[in-house]
Order: sequence, then structure tokens, then C-alpha cells
Amino acid sequence: MSDRTLYRLAGYAGVLGGAILLVSVARRAGVIPENGFTHALAPSASALLLLTLTALYLRERQAAGRLGLAGFVLHHLGLSGLFAIEFLTHAVLQYQDAATREQVLTGPGRPYFLVVAMIFLVGVLLFGIASWRAGVLPRIALALYVPGLCLAALRTSVPEAAYLGGLAVGAAGVMWLSTALFQEAEGAGTESSRRASRVPLRS
Repeated sequence: MSDRTLYRLAGYAGVLGGAILLVSVARRAGVIPENGFTHALAPSASALLLLTLTALYLRERQAAGRLGLAGFVLHHLGLSGLFAIEFLTHAVLQYQDAATREQVLTGPGRPYFLVVAMIFLVGVLLFGIASWRAGVLPRIALALYVPGLCLAALRTSVPEAAYLGGLAVGAAGVMWLSTALFQEAEGAGTESSRRASRVPLRS
């Protein structure tokens, strides 16, 4: 797969993932109805953003250094864990009675959820700091992405309004960063064309 194709696919994944996050915010806020379709959409956001995060790291990996690598690994692990939790929540627990859901969420499963949230939080912070220092990705987008997703990671410790607001702001940051990947895809395509034009023809 060429760099151009990778960045373009990751950009589309980020825009779609960010849009799904906004749908989840609207669902939890009561703006749109809760039904099987809106619940089924929720886990796909984390899965899509795994591709976007990978492309963002590849774009800045030289400038981000070891801190960027550490942030990427933790951020990736946290997103993977969130996907598992979202899948459990929306594909399994919503079909259980309230007592069963409460037992899972506050019982033996709670430490696992907290560990995932902490890994995600630390990963977002480290990735954001490294990205800001590297200066490759749009800093205004990072200023939305990092605080927004940090609030989302603290969903059990902050008011619902703060959680939903953070998720919405983080989604906006995701979509903004995704536009940078589209620009990178165009740049990669231009560079490939230049290299091809410099290759001598063989008789």
C-alpha cells in the first residue's frame, strides 16, 4: 500500500469515526433516539480511530521521538481496550437487565475498565505532548483532541455534561487532524510523481 493510499484511508476513517462520536454524544444527550442502530454504531468509532492514530504517528514518527512512540503505544492500547468495552456495553450489556449491568460495571469488571481508562488517558497525554513538540500536526487540532479525549477518559469521575462536551470537542479534533492526513496524501502523491519523472527510461 502506498503512503498516499494509507493517509487517505486513515483520513476517511478519522472523519467517519469523529462523526460517529458526535452521534454517540447526541444519543446520550437525548437529541437522537436510542435504538439498535445508534447503539451498534458506537463501538466502530474506536476501531476506525485505530487506523487514524497509526497514520498520525507514522506522519510524525521521526520528529516525535521516543516520547511519541511511548504515547502512540499507550494510546493504541487504550483505544483497543475502549473498543472492547464499547462492544461489551452496546452489543451485550444493553440486552441484560439493570441488575446484571450494574453487577458487571461495578463488580469484578470495574478494575479492568479503570485500567483501560488510565492507559488511554496517559497515552493521549503523552501522544499530545510529543505531537505538540514535534510541530508536524496542526496544533489547534491537538488543542481540541487532547483535552477533549482526556475528559472522555474520565467519564466516571466528571459530570455527564463534561464527559459529553469533552467527547464532542475530541471528535472535532479527530476530524481536524484527519484533514491533515488528506493533505499529506496529496503531498505523497505529488512526491511520487516527481520521483517517477526522474527515473530514466531504459531502452
